[in-house]
Amino acid sequence: MTIRVLIADDQEMVRVGFRMILEAQPDIEVVADVPDGISAVQQARQLRPDVCLMDIRMPGIDGLEVTKQLCGPGVTDPIKVVVVTTFDLDEYVHTALGYGASGFLLKDAGPALLVEAVRAAVRGDALISPQITVRMLEHFNKTGTGKPKSEQPSEPLTDRELDVVRAAARGLTNTEIGAELFLSLSTVKTHLASVQAKLGARNRVEIAAWAWRAGLLNE
Repeated sequence: MTIRVLIADDQEMVRVGFRMILEAQPDIEVVADVPDGISAVQQARQLRPDVCLMDIRMPGIDGLEVTKQLCGPGVTDPIKVVVVTTFDLDEYVHTALGYGASGFLLKDAGPALLVEAVRAAVRGDALISPQITVRMLEHFNKTGTGKPKSEQPSEPLTDRELDVVRAAARGLTNTEIGAELFLSLSTVKTHLASVQAKLGARNRVEIAAWAWRAGLLNE
């Protein structure tokens, strides 16, 4: 399977760099690169790429609004979006994830993480830059943010499911979770699917966000 990617960034050098990194992979093809948000929406809807790499600050409409239009709540046929930006403001992170982004990376994350983020999005996983994850965890530790009643799962999570959720919230991939918890890859996926159903979460990112709000990383 070839993963088809669209790149949206207002800096030509960034687009060229991302294209070189991605097209060096045997399973990835860049189908378009565009310099603004309006073109990003148009090209994404026309070409239907598997993943869109989206900058935030772009002419026309910004990357957050593009993300909302492509995969936000109520979108009937969403396209996976990974936000890749220089700006790691908490407001941007929360907004992007709330709009359904399948990952949030900083541009200095490195080529390997960029490639893995694309592949993870296709698998239904998600990657968030480690420094962002750590900062968000520190925020919830300091504020003691609890879980709103409306976010109680439909059924209690098992102890093993909680272990998997904590690992996912720390940014581990399914393979890394399996290695840490001595579980097969298929078992990890089964646990995550069960958790997703119990929480009514749309994707792995929403599971991690729930874990942070619930204070699971404080336990």
